Formats: sequence, structure tokens, C-alpha cells
Amino acid sequence: MVSSKNKKSFNITMVAAAITTSMAYSQQVLAEESNDLSIEVPKFETITVLGQAYRNTATKTSLTPLETPQGVTVIDSELLDQRGVKSLNQALRYVPGVTTEQKGGAVTMYDTFNIRGFDVNQSYYDGLVLQSLTGWNLQPQIDPIALEQVEVFKGPTSVLYGSMPPGGMVNMIAKTPQEMRSTDVNVAVGSDNLTEASIDTTGQIGDSDFSYRVIALARSKDGQVDHTEEERFVFAPSIDWNVSDSTYINFNLYYQNDPSMGMNSSLPASGMIYDNPNGSTSPSTFAGDKNWSEFEREFVLAGYKINHDFNDNWSFLQNFRYMDATLSQKNTYHLGDNFDPMTGDLDRNIYSTEESSTGYTIDNQLSGLVYTGNLEHNLLFGLDYQKLDGVSAYSEYGTTTQFGTFNIFNPNNDMIDPSQLSSTYDAKDDVMVEQTGLYFQNQMRYNNLIMILGGRYDDYSSSSEYSDDYGDSKSAADHQEFSYRVGAMYEFDNGISPFVSYATSFEPVAGTKTDGSTYKPEMGEQFEFGLKYGSADQSKTAALSFFNIVKSDALMANPDDPWGDKLQIGEIESRGAEFEGQWYVTDSFDVAVNYTYIDMEITKDSGNGLQGTQPIYVPKHAASLWTNYHIDDGALAGMRIGGGVRYVGEMQMDAMNTDQVDSYTLVDLSVGYDLGEFSTSLLGASVNLVANNLFNEEYYTCYDSVNCWYGAERNIELNFKYNF
Repeated sequence: MVSSKNKKSFNITMVAAAITTSMAYSQQVLAEESNDLSIEVPKFETITVLGQAYRNTATKTSLTPLETPQGVTVIDSELLDQRGVKSLNQALRYVPGVTTEQKGGAVTMYDTFNIRGFDVNQSYYDGLVLQSLTGWNLQPQIDPIALEQVEVFKGPTSVLYGSMPPGGMVNMIAKTPQEMRSTDVNVAVGSDNLTEASIDTTGQIGDSDFSYRVIALARSKDGQVDHTEEERFVFAPSIDWNVSDSTYINFNLYYQNDPSMGMNSSLPASGMIYDNPNGSTSPSTFAGDKNWSEFEREFVLAGYKINHDFNDNWSFLQNFRYMDATLSQKNTYHLGDNFDPMTGDLDRNIYSTEESSTGYTIDNQLSGLVYTGNLEHNLLFGLDYQKLDGVSAYSEYGTTTQFGTFNIFNPNNDMIDPSQLSSTYDAKDDVMVEQTGLYFQNQMRYNNLIMILGGRYDDYSSSSEYSDDYGDSKSAADHQEFSYRVGAMYEFDNGISPFVSYATSFEPVAGTKTDGSTYKPEMGEQFEFGLKYGSADQSKTAALSFFNIVKSDALMANPDDPWGDKLQIGEIESRGAEFEGQWYVTDSFDVAVNYTYIDMEITKDSGNGLQGTQPIYVPKHAASLWTNYHIDDGALAGMRIGGGVRYVGEMQMDAMNTDQVDSYTLVDLSVGYDLGEFSTSLLGASVNLVANNLFNEEYYTCYDSVNCWYGAERNIELNFKYNF
């Protein structure tokens, strides 16, 4: 029998061998052709076109970010490659208003971030929600290898997408088939024994009306903490069919297998942030046990898009996706009374989950262009629907004290004997979520004035049938909500565009309290105004936003009982400002900067003692800078030198604001070189060296003083790409 470790090496080696062979062959052909002076060696320049079914996240129309009267940030695939990002968390590091990697650098199985202070629990992929198993851990996580760009929309978006936090949303735009033939092969090595190989190939199928794209990835690396590993395999084919001049169909599949997803444990602040005379922990300290540490996830997404133009003014888009996902977890956790700071002894609870879910989402959009006099109306009518069914089996097996005493300053991660475990508690949770939304939007233009008006009605229902050793219980949520948005922007001839908007949101709350009562839906509203600027040649762009968000009937974990009923505290207010700008100083030098200020406070609380406090994971100040310099002449022609600086201010350590987590500043570096400038036989080849957290700065995030995480350590990656 082949061990999982040997099996992993075989998979990656086979992919790498195939890529290396194709590269060697292509280099030989190019070299032979370049020796023939009558043959011109081609320049490898791929122009990527977004899919015909692409819609702007903020409006589901072709309105550009600079024309949208709310904050929008777009990150393209070139920038994702330059920074060497491996997750959505990492992709959002330089986005204003976003606080990312809330569980540090070692917990990579989730994308944990907030926008304008409000947690975002579900992201979108190509305009459709990535459905999560409510109350549990299972949710698809898209790898950046499959992304053309990432769009971050700030503020409420319920008017187009239904249930949504008021801070904003993230929509990941998938790579689509291109008619121009192009293939990228990548091989990467780096810190923590990183080994990665991938291929991305696209083109037209002969002279037919079909185009294809196939993306495949194999990656393996050691986790940041001891005894953990991260593995991933991705396969994402898609086909475009231009049925006629007016009808386009896209079929797409995304399969991902994560045999190992690192770890999901935290550490106390004592010995990390606070000095402890008994010792200290480190970013590699593991609070779990290598004999009971399993995190496996597998999922498939299958869908289609149909776009039909009835005439020059009216079109219809249907976007559909089916999901099937599973997750298996064996882990330990600890609470406040499990840790003794005087000795460093930590008592851990042993548990496991087996989770599965199936679901589908569909969005139907009818859009049209109508004129009433000099007023242009871009109309949008939409009907969307989603349903998810899932189940989670949860078991506990007592505490680790049955195997001895675990000490965080002298960790023994080889204590648990799985053969000696028997469950002390078993539970099963059957979950169902269903939502139907009907929406309308009118985007109007009168000369330089842009106005937008939209409304949406949602019918949301969910249920949970929970059974355990003590009996059965049922809970349900049934909400009908109306949300809306109004906004306006005026485009002056000098490129300055002031804007103002007001939007609302709602978030359904599933579950029932122990007293039998249900939670109210969380409601949000935002008022925003600001300025956007774009020079005539688009070499200089900037946006300045001021916002005020109020969330009522807000839900949060009880600081005195994290595993008990959540608190519906009343009202949270987030006020602040964001600035982001980009300047192409010359054809060779560009710089992007951003700054965020957030003043967030719980303004109303019904007796929980939290009024006047600031939520965790929300720095008052944050800023970043990223720059690239391309060398076009001389001995170093073809080289790009890039890098960035990220600053994140102080954050509260816990809900009661008893202490703060220090601010931190990180430096990233990215150096690329076009090998075709060195030799014509290497046309299409390039290398990229990425160093994140270059100076290995130690930094932290905390949920409370007993649950903290180290930030990502210095990570270096060397990536070789070949395009042909």
C-alpha cells in the first residue's frame, strides 16, 4: 500500500514532470526557429478579456468602479501573481477598509476578514454565494490560481445579493476561456518545504465556436506550527460556446481536494503577548496533538452561464451553480478555565466533526436600455434563489488529562492515543437554508450625472434539527425583508466625481436560544459620500470615502460563555474614512497607497456591559503602500522590482476591552525577471521572487486573552513561469 506521504509526492512529481517536459520541448522549438533569420520570434503577450457574462459586482452592470457611487477596490491577477498570494485572505492584505487574517498566519483553512469593521462570513465566486454550512466549518475556499480578479465592494449590498453584512462583500471573478491560444506553466518552491506546480491553458478549439480553459494545481507545504501540513489539488476546466452572435453559453467546473488544511488551534496570550516566568511560546508552537489532528475538505462546483441578447438594448443572463462538499476534522479546543497561567498547563477538550452539504444557487437577470428624453435608463430586473441542505456529526471524547499534563512552554504533541478514545457526547445537526430574492435597479445618466436606485424583497427561511444524547430540538428562522439603495455621482470634466449614497442590508439569524425564543434579523444601513478621480489617460486614479454604518440587533458571542447563546446586543456604529490612490508616474514606475480610519463602537447594549466598547479585530488606523519599478534598458532590462509596506494599528484583545493587541508594520518584496530579455531562446519564461514579512516581524491577533494567534512568519517563494 502506498502511504499518503508517498502518494502526495507522486502526484506533485507527475504534474511537475509533465510541465517540465512541455517547457523543454517548447524551448527547443523556439530556439530552432530563432536560428532561422527568416522567421520572426513572437513576443509573448497575452491580452485577457473578462467573460461575456461578466457583471460588475457593485451594480451587476458594466458600470466601472470609478462610475459607482460607493467604495470599490479591484485586484487583478497580475497583482495577485506578483504578491504570491495563496488565499483570499492574503489577496486582501492591501485593500483599504479590510482587516484580514483574523486567526493569524497558521490558520489558513478559512478566509477570516472583516470590511469596515463587520465580519464577512460568506464570499462570492463569479457572482454567486459560496454556501457555508450554517454554524459549522464547511465552506468552499477558492484558490487564487483560478481567479482573474478580486472585487471588494464596500457597504451594504443586500439590494442585489440578499442577506449580507453591512460592511461589504468580496466577489472573486473566475478565469474564463479565451479565443487566443495561451498556456502558462508554473513551478514554485519556497519556505516550509513549499512545492507547487500548475498549468493554465486556454484557446479556441480549431475553427469551431468553442473555446476552452483548463486550470490544474498541486501544492504541498509544511504548516507554520509543528506537526502540520497543507496540501491542495485543484482542477478547473471550462468551455465557452458562442451559439450565435446573440447567444453565449459557458460551462464550468471547479474541483478542489484539500487532504491537509494545517491546524485550527489557538494559544493563550500568556507567554506570547505577556511575559511569563515559566517560559514563552513561538509561532511554531502547536497546542494540538499530532495523533488527533485531521482537517480534510473536498468539494466540487459545477455550473453554467447563459447570456442572450434579444437586441441591441435588451439581454438576459442566467447564472447557475451546484455544490457538493465534505469536511472531516479531528481537533482539540480549550476555554478560559482550561489554562493555568501560573504553570502553563493547558487542559484540552477532544472532539471531531464530520460535515457534508449540497446546494445550488441561480441568478436570473434581465437588463435593458431605455431613454426618456435625454435621460438614459439602464434597467435591471432580477430573480435569484438558493437552497442548501447539510449535516454535521459532532463528537466529544473527554479531555487530554486522561493522557497526562500538557504544558504550552514544553509541549508534548504526542500524547493522545486514538485507540483509547471513546465518545462521551454525540450530536447531529441537520441544516436547511432557502432564500428567494426579487430585485430591481435603475441606473440613470443625464449628461455627467449618474444616479442609481434599487430595491429588493427577500424571503429567507432556515431550519436546524439537532439531536444529541439528551434528546432532540428544532429551531427555525423565517424572515421577509426589503432592502434598498439610492446614490448619485457627478462627473466633472477635470476627472473629479463627487458621490453620495444610502443603502440598507439585512442578515438572517438562524437558531433558537435556550429559552426557546428566536433571534431577530440583523439590520444595517450606511450613509456614504466622497470623491473619485481619474485623469484623462487613467495614469492617476484616486478615491476618498467617508462612511457611517449602523447595525441594529447585532449578534456577537457571549464573552462569559463563548459556547452558549449569542448576545443580540442592540446597535453597533462604524464611522470612518478610506483613501486609495494609484499613480503611474512613468511607463516604468507606479505606486499605490491607501489609508483607513475606523471609529467603531457598541452604542446600545441591553444589559451585557458592552456599551461603549470597541469590537475586536478592528484597528482604528491602517495603511499600506505598494510600488513597482520596471527596468527597460541596460544589463538589468526585463527586471521588475516591487514591494510594499503594511501597517495595522492596535486592536482590542477581547470583547470587554481589558487590553489591546499591539500594532504592527510588515514589509513585502517582489522581484521579477523576464528571461526573454536574457536570451531569445527563453522568450515567454519569467521568474518571480516573493518575500512576505521580509523582516520576520512577530505580530498577533486575539479573540480573548486565552485564544490568540501568531501572524504569518517570513515566507519566501521562487516561482518560475513559462508562457507559450
